Amino acid sequence: MNKPIITDRGQLLADWRQRAGHFEREINKVVLGLEDAVRALTVAVFARGHVMLEGDVGVGKTTLLRAVARGLGGAYERIEGTVDLMPNDLIYHTYINEAGKPQVDPGPILKHGEDLSVFFFNEVNRARPQVHALLLRVMAERSVNAFNREYHFPHLQVFADRNRVEREETFEMPSAARDRFLMEVHIATPTDPDLQRRLMFDARFHDVDRLINTIEPDVLPYAGLAEIARAIQHEVQASDTLQLYALNLWLATRRPQDYGVGLDGVDMNRLILAGASARGMSMLMRAARVTAWLDGRDYLVPEDIRAVFRTTVAHRIFFTPAYEMRRDGLIGPLVDAILDKVAAP
Repeated sequence: MNKPIITDRGQLLADWRQRAGHFEREINKVVLGLEDAVRALTVAVFARGHVMLEGDVGVGKTTLLRAVARGLGGAYERIEGTVDLMPNDLIYHTYINEAGKPQVDPGPILKHGEDLSVFFFNEVNRARPQVHALLLRVMAERSVNAFNREYHFPHLQVFADRNRVEREETFEMPSAARDRFLMEVHIATPTDPDLQRRLMFDARFHDVDRLINTIEPDVLPYAGLAEIARAIQHEVQASDTLQLYALNLWLATRRPQDYGVGLDGVDMNRLILAGASARGMSMLMRAARVTAWLDGRDYLVPEDIRAVFRTTVAHRIFFTPAYEMRRDGLIGPLVDAILDKVAAP
């Protein structure tokens, strides 16, 4: 039975939990078969973390993020990654105005000021490393320097996706940048034949703009999320036994062979270049606490950690060059084996 929360803060959290459920239901009205992804994004919203989306072209990533942005309220901006994109393109753009004079206007990051809530960077790996460096600053500090002053974006969450099909004119994001993302979430086409048929033949899903407008706006008022996120992290507790379990999972990402983890055809002593970072494991616990809260508890259980382990940790495990080319086929089995071999309390 879920442990009741009877404090004033607990009542506030209970009210916001109802909002979170309403938010998920609204999003699931317009994206079909993506319940797990919607839950992951909901966790990220309340954990105040940035998200990288993975998936083929046309699987609904942009529709999903537009739906999330409408449910949060605030300002939404999107930019396309291109090989000629420069850092200043995110900050400002120059042009000749109607009077024939040069004019400088704020770019997508600056134009809404502190009201910027969701920033979507489409095909981020098409942008050059200089752009990644600026994005890293914005993600890490929610601020940027421009026009001789510092701008702050206290409510900002960055969502990005990578082009995983084409390799020409792309630049892989460095590990430091990937580590700034709370999660990497895979978006796949629904496999249920009924859902496939609806997506293909139901005209409601063919007009995306109209579809997005059916979502109730501002279900989760963006300006209040930072405060409620802090309350969640304070309220949800982890026992000593649970903390030891999480620590063993962390150690297993660095030396899986010490926990009896093995993969066919893999020299486990040569597999891992770097395991999850301390920041990454901190983010894992933030996401796990949100998961517990969404389930109505103020204490963590192993299932909370397991539920978010892959999305928060897998992209933080780096293989040696000999195995990195096989990453897509190895990382899933490795994470599953770690969860299977590390004893849960």
